[in-house]
Amino acid sequence: MSGLVFFFVPTVIFMGLVAPLWLLLHYLSKSRAAKGLSAEDRQELEAALAVVDKLEDRIQTLEAILDADHPGWRQQQAPRNGAGGDYDVRG
Repeated sequence: MSGLVFFFVPTVIFMGLVAPLWLLLHYLSKSRAAKGLSAEDRQELEAALAVVDKLEDRIQTLEAILDADHPGWRQQQAPRNGAGGDYDVRG
């Protein structure tokens, strides 16, 4: 009889407490993930996109200035001393 109690008690505890709580938390997290972005997250994303647009305009302006002042700047080899990283400077 003690062998039966050894398996029965933990099973009842698991099925009565742990499993319902686990399912509840699982489906709460699923519903939150399905909602999408919150209003605050959406505002932060729009602000970041505005900054990206401004930076892109600045880069285009700087490239136009460099094209006018130094026509062959795109073909020059960038120094690879580890400070700048790997990037492609060709337009």
